[in-house]
Amino acid sequence: MTNTLRLKALLVCAGLLASTLLAPPAGTALPSRFQWRSSAQLIGPKSDATHSIRAVKDPSVVYHDGRWHVFASSVNNNGSYNMVYLNFTDWSQANNAQHHYLDQSAIGAGYKTAPQVFYFAPQRLWYLVFQTGDNAAYSTTSDISNPRSWSAPKKFYANGMPQIIKDNIGNGHWVDFWVVCDSAKCHLFSSDDNGHLYRSETSATGFPNGMTNTVIAMQDSNRYRLWEAANVYKLTTENKYLLIVEAIGGDGRRYFRSWTAPGITGPWTALADTESNPFARANNVTFSGTAWTKDISHGEMVRAGVDQTMAVNPCNLSYLYQGKDPNAADPYNLLPWRLGLLTQTGSTC
Repeated sequence: MTNTLRLKALLVCAGLLASTLLAPPAGTALPSRFQWRSSAQLIGPKSDATHSIRAVKDPSVVYHDGRWHVFASSVNNNGSYNMVYLNFTDWSQANNAQHHYLDQSAIGAGYKTAPQVFYFAPQRLWYLVFQTGDNAAYSTTSDISNPRSWSAPKKFYANGMPQIIKDNIGNGHWVDFWVVCDSAKCHLFSSDDNGHLYRSETSATGFPNGMTNTVIAMQDSNRYRLWEAANVYKLTTENKYLLIVEAIGGDGRRYFRSWTAPGITGPWTALADTESNPFARANNVTFSGTAWTKDISHGEMVRAGVDQTMAVNPCNLSYLYQGKDPNAADPYNLLPWRLGLLTQTGSTC
C-alpha cells in the first residue's frame, strides 16, 4: 500500500471513529409516538384572608437545592389573575405546601400571569418571565425560595408590541412568553391565539435588554392548531431542540403538538403533531381510576437543570400541566384548573 493510500485509510478510520463518538447513544432520541400516565390532581387553589382563589394554572417548575419550586397563575373568584409560588421536597407533599401570593412582593397586584422561571447563569440571578396583557415582563431575585424577594417588573419590549405582531394578531391575544438561550443568543417566543408563533432575540451578553428582530417562527391557517403555551427545550442527548405548542382539538379539548429542530431558530420538523398522534392528549394519557381531566393544557417539562438553556432528558420526560373537571362549563376565566403531572411511559431509552 502506498503512503497516499495509507493516509486515506487512516482518514476514513478517523472519520468513522469521530462520527461514532459524536453520535448520540442508541435509544436516546425522542419517540415518534408518546404515551403518558397522569397523577391525580396534585395542586389546587388555596385561599387565605386576602385571596379567594378559584383556579391554579400555567405552572413553571424547577428542582433546586433539594426542593421542587412551582410558580403558577392564580385566578380568584372574580376571574382576576396574578401568580402564586410554593415549594416542597416530594410530589406527595405538593397539595399540602403553603401558597405564597406574589402580589405581596414587589411584583405587585394586577394582571401578571403565565410564569416561566429559570436561573440565568451568567448573571447568577433567577428570572421570572410573565405576561402583563400589553407586554412581556420579568422580575429577578438571587433567592428563589424567598417569595417576597422578587424585584419590581420590567418590560422586555420598550416600544410595546412589535409591529409584525400587530399586523397578524387579528382578534387574538398576545400571550405565553418563553425564554430559551444558546451560547450566543437568548430568544423570546410568544403566541397570539391566531395561529402564529413569534420569536424575538437578543445577545446572551445583552439579555434581558435589546429584545428585537421579531419574526413569525411558525404559523397555521387554523388558529386552533397553533394556539398558545409554547415551550422550547434543548435535548441533553443530542444537538436538537424540542418545541411543543398547545392546540384545541375538534372536540374542544386542549392538547399538545410537537416538532424538533437542529437549532432554536428551526427549521421545525413535525414529530407528534396530530390529534391521532399527539405529543400529549387525553387519547395517549392513562389515569388510575376515572380520568379527572380530558384537557392536557398549559404547563412545563421537568427539566434536567435550572438554567437558561432549558435542557430536558428525552429518556425521562415528565410534564407538569393544568387540567380541569371535564363537566366544567364556567366562563373561561372561571374554569376550575388544577395541576397534575404526566410521566412518560414506554420510553425508547
